[in-house]
Amino acid sequence: MDRLSVSEIISKIESRDTFEAVSSDYSFTIKIDAYVPYACAAIHDGHQFRKELWNNCIHTEYERWYEEDPETKHMVKSHPIVIAGCDSRFEYDLNRAPEDAVFETAWGKQLWREPLSEHMKAKSLQKHACFYKVVHALIETLESKFGFCTVYDMHSYNWKRWDREVPTWNLGTSNLDHARFGDVIEQWRQSLSEIEFPNHIKSTSLINDTFQGNGYFLKFITNNFKNTLVLATEIAKVYCDEYEQIIYPEVVSAVEVALAKRIPEHALSLHKSFKR
Repeated sequence: MDRLSVSEIISKIESRDTFEAVSSDYSFTIKIDAYVPYACAAIHDGHQFRKELWNNCIHTEYERWYEEDPETKHMVKSHPIVIAGCDSRFEYDLNRAPEDAVFETAWGKQLWREPLSEHMKAKSLQKHACFYKVVHALIETLESKFGFCTVYDMHSYNWKRWDREVPTWNLGTSNLDHARFGDVIEQWRQSLSEIEFPNHIKSTSLINDTFQGNGYFLKFITNNFKNTLVLATEIAKVYCDEYEQIIYPEVVSAVEVALAKRIPEHALSLHKSFKR
């Protein structure tokens, strides 16, 4: 893996080079093993939290981990194109618009002992902006090459905090064109429901049950590119103990193996149907 500037990463994408890199500020990673009509993203996988913010942050390290999406990059690591965040959403949230990306409160609790200076905010927002420059270049290149592409936007959520039964998988689709994509959204939901888990974990999948797909990542791509479908795919955190901060690697591995087969099958079917 190389350490590259954003301009170097974009240049490689525009030249359709294959490469694996971390951004020069270590805020995100990108891997392109081959150019295919789909990409995977794990924008909340990161846990890094820059040291100058530590003493000012009221939330504990565990509280930050609890709201992040650990292991989501691992779940899609085998795919040819993967982009993932390295930083915690508590520093800046890649799934929120720039004006909302740096939190003042988080999940009902004040985040900072003292309000962040504009300088501190600007440091975080610069990383947010750089990430989206690369996302734009990537999708522009994939659409240009293939005519249509799909982005699998991987997230996870804390299922134990709900006071009702919730699905193992949730697809957030409220900002998608259901007249155009309704059938393929349902195909993806059905495919996810068929994934088998170890440890007697039930596999269910629903659309817009726990989350509706209102994230900035989906909206940014959908608003800028008319021939790219973003599927906000949330897995309940059945792959860990949310309260003990223990990861179940056998469950993570089972998801990774299942998605290694199901994502390309679905994506290539979509490309065949929608390419211009």
